[in-house]
Amino acid sequence: MINNYFMERTLIPFINKSISSIGLGCVTFGREIDQQASFSLMDDAVENGITFFDTASAYGNGASERIIGSWIADRRSVSDSILIATKTLPPYNAKAIIKSVNQSLENLGTDAIDLLYLHRWDAAIEDVEVLSTFNNLVKAGKIKMLGSSNFNAEQLGRVIQLQKDNGFDLLRAIQNNNNFAVRDINDEIVQMCIDDDIKIVTYSPLGAGFLTGKYKNGVGDNTRFSLIKGHQDIYFNESSFQRLNQLQKVSALTGYSTSHLALAWALNQPHITSVLVGGRSREQLAQAFSALTFYDLDIFNELALI
Repeated sequence: MINNYFMERTLIPFINKSISSIGLGCVTFGREIDQQASFSLMDDAVENGITFFDTASAYGNGASERIIGSWIADRRSVSDSILIATKTLPPYNAKAIIKSVNQSLENLGTDAIDLLYLHRWDAAIEDVEVLSTFNNLVKAGKIKMLGSSNFNAEQLGRVIQLQKDNGFDLLRAIQNNNNFAVRDINDEIVQMCIDDDIKIVTYSPLGAGFLTGKYKNGVGDNTRFSLIKGHQDIYFNESSFQRLNQLQKVSALTGYSTSHLALAWALNQPHITSVLVGGRSREQLAQAFSALTFYDLDIFNELALI
């Protein structure tokens, strides 16, 4: 176990809890690893200073939420300090939203969701009645904070403006894919988040494994890219492969693995509150803990990081 002093000094106050610089992404729970392995990851995360778990109603058709809920009930002495984020998918209408929120509350075994993301953009979000439904759930205490996931700058700006126009609570967090290969956090989004005090959370620092180089010669069985084929549409393009080649070149020159460099890149991006790291084993989390304390300006310049 690492000395978690560095993790503790990078906690960001949020709601009545804190977000750690590394968050635990729980997409593998109940889909790629069972409850026992999931418990082990959550225990290890807490021992190393992580205070932020991220899941979604869609992960394993609710299995991830249920496993986290079981862990919360079993680890009450520490779980009360963990900020849990989950997500809801379209359709976005009052009936579906309320049903989804209530199901997530049941799965997690809690009375309130700390942070609920709109999992992806849908045109219905621009319906004031839809935003009002979410706002009413915040006012009722079932949701403490509302966020967005996978929104571009234009979509984010439209929702924020609608919330302001109608006196609703604003989005408090955005979660987008952001790594050395694919960047879905741009300067426009960053400025909006600075202006309205919106926390920025990023996911897939290793590009779902793409930045390890494991998919350069094709997709093997029982890998993330074979389980979720949509990853291939995101990463299998000229720009991403050029960046992977650059990462591999610097890795060969410095002796650091591509995983270490990619994690360090993600964790050193400005204005990012937390980077989600997941996986199937404690060893994968340990890579992130090591990268969190890594800062080498010469190497970052080689990667054109800053």
